[in-house]
Amino acid sequence: MAKKQANSKFMKPMKISEELAAVLGDKGPLPRTEVTKKLWAYIKKHKRQDPDNRRNIIPDEKLAKVFGGKRAINMFDMTKKVNNHLS
Repeated sequence: MAKKQANSKFMKPMKISEELAAVLGDKGPLPRTEVTKKLWAYIKKHKRQDPDNRRNIIPDEKLAKVFGGKRAINMFDMTKKVNNHLS
């Protein structure tokens, strides 16, 4: 029996922009799942979550380059912004 291919897009290694590589500490290529894991590790290590609303991320200088600004960003909008840095 053949393996499921449903998650193949998530597992496909992607090229990473310089801005995102600076945050992740890895120039890739990496699958989306690994990008997400490393991004959350960075956010938690540098305490970038809003303490009042943990769904919001408060970007530092590196994250602002990925997210396109200094304003807080919702974790769901974050995925859209990160996708712009993957090819």
